[in-house]
Amino acid sequence: MLKNWFKIYIHNAIKNKWFTFLTIIGLAIGIAGVIFSTLYWKDETSYDQWNPDKDRIYETLSVFPIAGEEWPTSVEPLPRYLKEKSDKVENYCWFEGWYGKETFYVDQKKVYIEGIVSTDQNFFDFIPFKFIKGNVNDFRKNKYGIALEESEAIKIFGNENPVGKILTNYDGRKMPIYGVFKGNKFSGFQPKIVISNIYTRFDDIKDNWGAYGPGLLIKLKDSKYKSEIEKLGTDLFYENSTLKNAKAEGIAVEEFLKIYEPVKVKFQALKDSRLNAKVSKLPEGMGNKLFLQINLGLSYLILILSMINYVNLSTAQAMRRAKEVGIRKIVGASKRNIILQFMIETIITTVLAFFVALALVEVGLSSYNQLINKNLEIDIVDFIPNLILIFTIVVVIAGIFPAIYVSNFKELNVLKGNFSRSKNGIWLRNAMLVLQFSIATFFIVGGTFIIQQMNYLSNKDLGFSGDQIISIRFRRQDLGERKFDFYKSFQQDLLKVKGVQDVNATVFTFGSSNAGSNTSFRVKDKQLITENMAMDFGFLNMMKINVIEGRDLNPTISSDTISNVLINETAKKYFGETLKINDEFYWNDQKLKLVGVTKDFNLGEPQLKIKPMMFFNFKVVKWLSANVDNILIKVDAKDTQQTIDNIEKFWKAKVDQDYPFEYEFINKQFARSYENYTKQEQMFKILNVIVITIALFGLFALSSYTIERKYKEIAIRKVLGAETGSLLKILSKQYIYLSIIGFTIAVVPSYLFVQKWLDSFVYRIDISIWVYVLAFVLLLTLTLCVVLLKAYNATRINILNYLKYE
Repeated sequence: MLKNWFKIYIHNAIKNKWFTFLTIIGLAIGIAGVIFSTLYWKDETSYDQWNPDKDRIYETLSVFPIAGEEWPTSVEPLPRYLKEKSDKVENYCWFEGWYGKETFYVDQKKVYIEGIVSTDQNFFDFIPFKFIKGNVNDFRKNKYGIALEESEAIKIFGNENPVGKILTNYDGRKMPIYGVFKGNKFSGFQPKIVISNIYTRFDDIKDNWGAYGPGLLIKLKDSKYKSEIEKLGTDLFYENSTLKNAKAEGIAVEEFLKIYEPVKVKFQALKDSRLNAKVSKLPEGMGNKLFLQINLGLSYLILILSMINYVNLSTAQAMRRAKEVGIRKIVGASKRNIILQFMIETIITTVLAFFVALALVEVGLSSYNQLINKNLEIDIVDFIPNLILIFTIVVVIAGIFPAIYVSNFKELNVLKGNFSRSKNGIWLRNAMLVLQFSIATFFIVGGTFIIQQMNYLSNKDLGFSGDQIISIRFRRQDLGERKFDFYKSFQQDLLKVKGVQDVNATVFTFGSSNAGSNTSFRVKDKQLITENMAMDFGFLNMMKINVIEGRDLNPTISSDTISNVLINETAKKYFGETLKINDEFYWNDQKLKLVGVTKDFNLGEPQLKIKPMMFFNFKVVKWLSANVDNILIKVDAKDTQQTIDNIEKFWKAKVDQDYPFEYEFINKQFARSYENYTKQEQMFKILNVIVITIALFGLFALSSYTIERKYKEIAIRKVLGAETGSLLKILSKQYIYLSIIGFTIAVVPSYLFVQKWLDSFVYRIDISIWVYVLAFVLLLTLTLCVVLLKAYNATRINILNYLKYE
């Protein structure tokens, strides 16, 4: 029996090649989309789930409730005090929240290493990577120890065992290698090298309750103590910061709290730092949970659309197999056998669609990885449960209705050539078509708004011009606080390089969310935290950042290297008349004077709120001289590449021989800050094409089925004198009504989706009714094109073929 059914399937598949192709391709696209999004979902939700202590390891956040800010950093004394005062704290671990790059010397050779994590000796008690060489206990016992990731150890030492070797850094410190570990791609830390040297960060901020440093992990003995230790941390801040500072200023605590917001300690579970957090210091960064949910949801919508398409194509094809079903019933086939046969055919089609889908995934995975900036791989064995689930959903939903529909044919009617059917089931087919229209509308509306928002961000006035300006990473940690002076020593020589028009230096990077450091200060009764925007003279002019009040800093005015500063528009709006031009105020125990206000500009992502900023020359704040991080150079547009080549030669000869010459254009650097949203736009464009194509296939199938059922009616109307125009109107009006209903149903869900997506942007477009008008016109136009094409062909039928039984 199964062999016979398989032969019938093959015969029909070959006879109706176009139908078979459409059903398999439609399902394959939907299945491939779900496989892609499921791979992405599994990858993102797997971060740190492997860690056996994930439920009791927490990132420590400093929360400012009134300002609505959370900082993923803390102060040096907090964990010490927590451990001293509570036996429920097992341990703590400091870490830098980025990957460093440094040149080391080993065995008389120089090696440049990226992916450096600076941390505590007990790092591997919190992130338990397995040691495959050496002993983790040796790393625990020693400061300034090193552990190498497996691939990095092979890259540097080949097959030689690196344990016991010595790496020497830029300042001559010798650091032994205590082990080689195997990393985990599902970790918030994916270092190439771990160094227990975080202690140098605390030399100047020990016992300081106002200096926020690196990231801090706290491990509790049990997660049930979380709230208790959070409260203890908040109380410690109150006792050691609020009370002491109020006393130092000679005011009552109540008055002090009106000016300075108290700090609240919050613990964020390690397992939540990737997707369920507002901020995180983990160097791998945070995932985009909203995009992840949208990606998964839209892929399932496309699968639903594919299954509806399959049902519509199958029911349309069923009319051509009605006589086959009638004969099978007359020779004894039961309704159950007919259902089983057509379910088997659905299973075969789905299996073929799965093979095509897996081929599409294999071919398209590299492009998909580029789109989402991941390195996903599909392990078929590991993915089998997901494939079985998807397979079952497709077979049951897509197969059951066509099978029941065909099994209900009346054998005597179909053998006479009478394909007339009752109205039972018509409502379901129409409902599926309405759902197709709704899904198509959802994608058209959502895609249009996403494109408009990205165009808005691309064309938004950023407040600066980065045209023809490159940024070079200035490392040279060996210089310490002499870094700015060294820059000044080669600045004039660099300006002499052919094609160089201007040179400047900053501590901040365009495209970064912050300036690297910030400081809280008070003017009268108003307190504000500003980004520390240290720069050289001429920076504002170079970047075409306007000064809207007061003046720019000037190298000929001596006080501009001692105490004069500018703030940005955002900071000025906050202070209002409290802080005016030429007013003096205290900042970090240093007396400063406001001489100007700059127009707001975006330092980081253009969708985020612009932060308050304070601008000053490096000489005003001495400790920032060691943080000169970027050298900005404006180059001639006539021969850009040759100029950059000349700069590289100069750089390697006179500035830095130890580190690679790395540069990037400011505009490109800034564009990376909203790259994720640009990729969302690209993905939505692709999905829109897929959805509209599948929806049109389904519409063509169902309109073919419906109009073919009306051939006899059309023939009779033509005999009675009906014109082509009136026939087209009769045949198409049903689809106009259904498209209107589908569009109406999609309005609210699409609005809610767009509103939620736009809420992630501070600077955003408004939701315009004209987008919905455009979507409706497009939907109606595509619908009429498909239906009228089929309807027009129907008006050209030979009427004798359909009236011969009359």
